[in-house]
Amino acid sequence: MLQLTPPRPFPPETAPALSVVIPVYNGAATIGELVHALAGLDVPGGLEIVLVNDGSPDDSDAVCRRLVGTADVPITYVAHARNYGEHNAVMTGLRHARGDYAITMDDDLQNPPEEVLRLFLHCHDGGYDVVYTRYAEKRHAAWRNLGSRFANRVADLLIDKPKGLYLSSFRCISRLVIDGVARYEGPFPYVDGLIMQVTQRIGTLEVRHLPRAQGRSNYTLKRLVTLWLNLAFNFSLLPLRLAVLLGLAMGAVGGVAALYVIGHALFGSPPEGWASTMVVVLLLAAAQFVILGIVGEYLGRAFQTGNRKPQGIVRSVVRAGVPDRVQ
Repeated sequence: MLQLTPPRPFPPETAPALSVVIPVYNGAATIGELVHALAGLDVPGGLEIVLVNDGSPDDSDAVCRRLVGTADVPITYVAHARNYGEHNAVMTGLRHARGDYAITMDDDLQNPPEEVLRLFLHCHDGGYDVVYTRYAEKRHAAWRNLGSRFANRVADLLIDKPKGLYLSSFRCISRLVIDGVARYEGPFPYVDGLIMQVTQRIGTLEVRHLPRAQGRSNYTLKRLVTLWLNLAFNFSLLPLRLAVLLGLAMGAVGGVAALYVIGHALFGSPPEGWASTMVVVLLLAAAQFVILGIVGEYLGRAFQTGNRKPQGIVRSVVRAGVPDRVQ
């Protein structure tokens, strides 16, 4: 096993070196196995697990509560009042993480627990603020892989990230980044966008990716689209700038068409044709609606943020030996 050579002392025993933050949604069948595998890791400086149940309709709540009292490592269990989304759950988990580093991972066992130690050591020994994992072979469905590639291409354009960096949900971040990300209180978090606003000291590590142990992915096309919208409209002005360019382009086309019509009327017969007129009208109307939609999306999000739409309401927090605490 690799030996840890810390550039600075780990925090005292009351604050473990590593917090593993796991958003849980319909994870009753897998979360127990994952927690017990993590508990068997020999993490220098100690390990804690933070489980955030994001309004699961299955028995995840009961399973997580049992784990708090039976696992061999400290567990903090946080229950959301309803489903808010994976990134919202990760934000809640980071606020309850006490470690000098935090690793975020899914509850589906597609990331082998033994890779957690490698990821932590790579981040700590390498002096990185964040380390993203990359997969030699992804075991998601084809449409999910396509959606992930699309999201990463969009991120290359919209946020200040190293080009070609794969944004994985299996990542390790330092306390500097945890504190920086946790300051964001808006209702539309995109964790990777927040990370890029804190640091550019970023590393990567190739890890294994396993087939899903139980059931199917909780990510639907709707959830992926929502994630893309959060990325596009919360961390970049590019959509607004594209709307301006679209307006200028349509204005240029209209100007050229107007010159053509005037020239044709002066030196030939007046132009006729209902179909051509309707095409122009429809094109202009479409461009206007696209621009209005983009502006409206920004205004709507600003309105919801101003009205303090919650990022996530915590129903209760449970730790071993501590009574339930309602937020």
